[in-house]
Amino acid sequence: MDLEEAKEFKERCTQCAAVSWGLTDEGKYYCTSCHNVTERSKEVVNTEAIPNTKIQAINRGLKRKQKLEKGWDWYVCEGFQHILCQQADALQTLGVGPELKNEVLHNFWKRYLQKSKQAYCKNPVYTTGRKTAVLEDNPSHSDCDSAPELLSDFSCPSFVESGAESQPDGHARKPFSIVKAPQSEMASICSGSLDGVEYSLRKEKGIVKMSMPRTLAFCYLSLLWQRETVTLSDLLRFVEEEYIPYIHAFQQFPEEMKLYGRDKGIFAIESWPNYEDIYKKVIEVATFLDLPRFPDITEDCYLHPNILCMKYLMEVNLPDEMRDLTCQVVKVTGIGEVGFLTFDPVAKKTETVKYDVQAVAVIIVVLKLLFLLDDNLEWSLSSIAEKYNEDNKEDKPWFDFRKWYQVMKKAIDEKKQKWEEARAKYIWKSEKPLYHSAIDKPVVHKRREMVVNLQKQFSALVDSTPAVEKKSPSSFQFNWTEEDSDRTCFHGHSLQGVLKKKGQSLMTKNSLYWLSTQKFCKSYCKHVTTYEESNFSLSYRFVLNLFSFLLRIKTSFLHEEVSLIEKRLFKKKYNNKTKKKSSKSRKVRRH
Repeated sequence: MDLEEAKEFKERCTQCAAVSWGLTDEGKYYCTSCHNVTERSKEVVNTEAIPNTKIQAINRGLKRKQKLEKGWDWYVCEGFQHILCQQADALQTLGVGPELKNEVLHNFWKRYLQKSKQAYCKNPVYTTGRKTAVLEDNPSHSDCDSAPELLSDFSCPSFVESGAESQPDGHARKPFSIVKAPQSEMASICSGSLDGVEYSLRKEKGIVKMSMPRTLAFCYLSLLWQRETVTLSDLLRFVEEEYIPYIHAFQQFPEEMKLYGRDKGIFAIESWPNYEDIYKKVIEVATFLDLPRFPDITEDCYLHPNILCMKYLMEVNLPDEMRDLTCQVVKVTGIGEVGFLTFDPVAKKTETVKYDVQAVAVIIVVLKLLFLLDDNLEWSLSSIAEKYNEDNKEDKPWFDFRKWYQVMKKAIDEKKQKWEEARAKYIWKSEKPLYHSAIDKPVVHKRREMVVNLQKQFSALVDSTPAVEKKSPSSFQFNWTEEDSDRTCFHGHSLQGVLKKKGQSLMTKNSLYWLSTQKFCKSYCKHVTTYEESNFSLSYRFVLNLFSFLLRIKTSFLHEEVSLIEKRLFKKKYNNKTKKKSSKSRKVRRH
């Protein structure tokens, strides 16, 4: 098929009246719109050049090669769509239901294309400033044989078509519009995609431009809508462990989707996703899409703080008895209420829940309630527990904070060292070479070939050990069992050494509590609280660092969440402080 050689044929197609012709291998004209083949064939001027069967076969091979080198005509949004498909497939492999891709993620993406005026609207941004023909009335107009298989079209819930840019049902339910541009415009020397340059320069107020971090925002919103057992920290960890495509996701593009020039800055990324950044983008995308209230987060949902607290208590090897205390804190603070937990972008609440961070913050507050974490009381209680355990070896052991600290410090140091080594060894250069223009392609490929050969030679000399098989993904980074003789498991240990009976209920022996934040910033300030390590005890810093590494977040970010939980738990104390403006001591009495 050769479109260039068929330009001289100007007759209209008898089937669809279009003037867009190509040549078959036999030399006959066919319509590129409806694929109708005519009886007319291209005239041969030089009779000596009539090819025989062998030459025809070579000619077809050359044409295929030429077409492959040129690649498909594709847009940036189609590249992101392909990446979202890969990520959805990866999540499905991890155990997520197929509805996430086929229904939820597809509908979110369709709404984004509509809101950003890239598709499902009367005047897509691609048609601006160029003579194009949008072929959407007849599905057969799309070049099905030369286009990547992307997200399929499904009927969408009412919220997908309820936005300001929605069109009548007959128009909105059509498949993704195929935009045809003149062949001369399609050949871009600055990018492999048709709109790579335009996309990178596009700055329209109120429009959220798609980016690689925002693909993860779309994935998390879909997981949240489905109420799947994957938190944001889990999602980012799976990305880091390469179970979900992200850093080199563009390598999975079909060979015909050429990527170079400006596309490199759009799809090639050389930094790990950051929790705070992705969290902000989740809010940003949900607000831009004008999504309705998400399904309720109830007590039997994985994202409820009672369930997440139990999960993280197991993860960090703390006693099971602490679960009752975390449930009490959740109840008193009101953070377990459906109205508080359920994500509602339309309501634009001042507080949007970070489910995993909030659950971890509750556990830290409970540890402070039990042990104070002032570098004094926790060690005194540990000495009492140690003496009791030595004298009563047959009884249920009391929880020893000092011993737990030693076990967890060793475990977290080993895990952190492996994590840092893995990051240091990570190869940011992709196997698929990237180049700024088609002219640089041969040089880049040659250099890449030399680098790969050198790497093979050095790896053969330096590291002869066989590669370790990749472990199966898990929500748990630490596993603690009673059968493990090398490490102590504290799950079955008792809190009797730090609790006392008062009537029918149990109370903590410790009656003091120090607030992580004495004074909160005013409402117009963006910072809720500040964190300076030197102002806090070593025990508190260790606990913060432990959970921060577990979630791969900044310590200050977790400290802020702890302060917010305390503000809810000791609401009266903060109100009294505001009225009296006194009390210089950091410690307050709880009883």
